[in-house]
Amino acid sequence: MTDTRTLVLIPARMASTRLPGKMLLDIAGLPMIVHVLRRAEAANIGRVAVATDTPDIAAAVRSHGGEAVMTSPDHPSGSDRIFEALGKLDPSGQSEIVINLQGDFPTIRPDNIRDVLGPLDDPAVDIATLAAEIHTEEESNNPNVVKAIGSRLSERRLRALYFSRATAPWGDGPRYHHVGLYAYRRKALQRFVALPPSPLELQEKLEQLRALEAGMRIDVTIVDIVPRGVDTPADLETTRQILAKS
Repeated sequence: MTDTRTLVLIPARMASTRLPGKMLLDIAGLPMIVHVLRRAEAANIGRVAVATDTPDIAAAVRSHGGEAVMTSPDHPSGSDRIFEALGKLDPSGQSEIVINLQGDFPTIRPDNIRDVLGPLDDPAVDIATLAAEIHTEEESNNPNVVKAIGSRLSERRLRALYFSRATAPWGDGPRYHHVGLYAYRRKALQRFVALPPSPLELQEKLEQLRALEAGMRIDVTIVDIVPRGVDTPADLETTRQILAKS
């Protein structure tokens, strides 16, 4: 049975400089956004809805039995979009936890969506997210791979100290590839979107640094696999091959 306290929101828009219209591109017979919707539904942790500013995306979601909510086209980030959607879908405030699942993660595993909830068992944690250990130098040195740097709390848990596009931390030892999936306490999301962009956020171009600079606590669940995001035609072709076999 799904938890009525948890709301999974998938922000989705058509604008993409490297892969225009990617949310509706066909992958194994379904639009990409519908694959993400199905993964979120299979996680079975709460109500699932797509938050979009595009009628065609909303229509595709609804035609496949999903829930969609229209939001402003002017939001600077997915966090702002899901906060508007939260207010529309749950004005009475029943949802205590809000998950922000990117709409371009069609291969994300339902169990990894569930994994993001674990850190919120600790009432001191404001926001939870995921990371996976890096195993190659190319990944370590790639500025497009965001690294999660944190204090180890257990074998599968870090308390985040910083996130960076740089190769960090320095020296021997594990590095972790951050996965852009977040679970917010409702009050934490409300506080986060009300904050102005922070200096380190603007420098690194990483929104989560705003929360850390404001003193909010982010904990990280370590998972085994980084889901493949779809940002380029090459990503799309690889994902099509993966999902055609599943």
